[in-house]
Amino acid sequence: MSYQPLPYGALPSAAQLNWQRLERSLFVHFTVNPFTNREWGDGTEDPKIFNPTDCDPRQWARVARDAGFKLMVLTAKHHDGFCLWPSKFTDHSIKNSPYRNGKGDLVREFVDACREFGILPGLYLSPWDRHEKSYGDSDRYNDYFVNQLTELLTQYGTIHEMWFDGACAEGPNGKRQVYDWPRFFGTVRHFAPEAIMFSDAGPDVRWVANERGFAGDPCWSTIESSLGAKPGEFSDRIRDSLHHGDRGGDLWRPPESDVSIRHGWFWHEAENNRVRTPEHLVDLYFRSVGRNSLILLNIPPDTRGRFHENDVASVLKFNQNLQSIFAHDFAAGRPATASNVRASDTVFAASHVTDNHPESYWATDDSVTTGWVEIDLGSPHTFNIICLQEQIRLGQRVAKHSIQILEGTTWRTIVSSTTIGHKRLHGIAPATAQRVRLSIDESLACPTILRVSLYHSDLVTNEMIDETLMKKREDNIWADDVPPVT
Repeated sequence: MSYQPLPYGALPSAAQLNWQRLERSLFVHFTVNPFTNREWGDGTEDPKIFNPTDCDPRQWARVARDAGFKLMVLTAKHHDGFCLWPSKFTDHSIKNSPYRNGKGDLVREFVDACREFGILPGLYLSPWDRHEKSYGDSDRYNDYFVNQLTELLTQYGTIHEMWFDGACAEGPNGKRQVYDWPRFFGTVRHFAPEAIMFSDAGPDVRWVANERGFAGDPCWSTIESSLGAKPGEFSDRIRDSLHHGDRGGDLWRPPESDVSIRHGWFWHEAENNRVRTPEHLVDLYFRSVGRNSLILLNIPPDTRGRFHENDVASVLKFNQNLQSIFAHDFAAGRPATASNVRASDTVFAASHVTDNHPESYWATDDSVTTGWVEIDLGSPHTFNIICLQEQIRLGQRVAKHSIQILEGTTWRTIVSSTTIGHKRLHGIAPATAQRVRLSIDESLACPTILRVSLYHSDLVTNEMIDETLMKKREDNIWADDVPPVT
């Protein structure tokens, strides 16, 4: 009689699980800033300055689809307070701009374009509002914010991710605004129960504690509720927890790694030739998705209201590179054996790590928390990429793992590492072997391994293998950048 392992620790909800399996999302930062050449507006901008000449959210959605992204998040309101929809609660909005003769609604165009091209729509609503006079009068502003949030959640159909940041400041009255986060989150739960919420430490997904697009190693999907992290509050302990997660934490909060394809979050003409290359985006994919995170890549529309050609070319080539890298799995369908199989049951057989089924997995007996699964490739194959996955709907378990290859009669370790989670990618120097083992060296409960895959690609660079080179490349990416915008 077969029985699956008992769930271990904190578990993902169906929405969290589906969200993490998306792996890649697009951020779209758009407001008055491209027209003023600023990164942060101050709220004094005349709405008439917002006048994109050829705005095309369908182009955004088409690019997202063609580049392999499944979800897209639009900044419906950034810190300047300018609303991309005709909010009835402020005049600082698109309704007072020349766009579509004052009849425009970019949130509507955005969600319609997303649905046309099969992209899940998400929205960003900044709590910090540098235009709204009630900001700093906490109760009044919280009412204002909830009113705008309600507009977004009730007028545009299903919203799949609601994105908040913790930016906070003093209002015109000289008092620091106190956000009513429980009320904000409760509003989303009421009107959009299927939506994932991002806000630093949750309540559904967490920030990865940098805006450079990479997760920690180790990287747990869990954090401790005792951390008490609130949006905008960052002690060293909180930042470490956001970056790495907490081993055995009691809250499931998978990380989201946000990063812009440019130096800034908004479009600036001077940065048109300083777009991240497809190769660098692949590096970031390995360091985010490949470390149990989702990557949220920002592409900002220009003053036409379109993604710039250089950004589009880079992100499309990035997707082509990923398709090429993962085109042929040497382990797919190959026989596998294991040091232990749960109750000797074929339901949890070792062969499930190579069957490419989205749910079947290899599991050991409850009392067995270390062991190995071995794959026979049939003949020697050279590979330099290893992809591992856990069945995380039962919880994240693996704390340490390694990869060995058989050389003659000796098993040689080629990788020693930490967590796996939804996905773990290792770029390595090319190795040639017929028999390959994944060893679970430490697990919090019996391991549940969904997949072991092996690939070879010339697109794996030294920076992806050597952490020192990788960091140097990241540190120098903007070293010769154009002067910063205001």
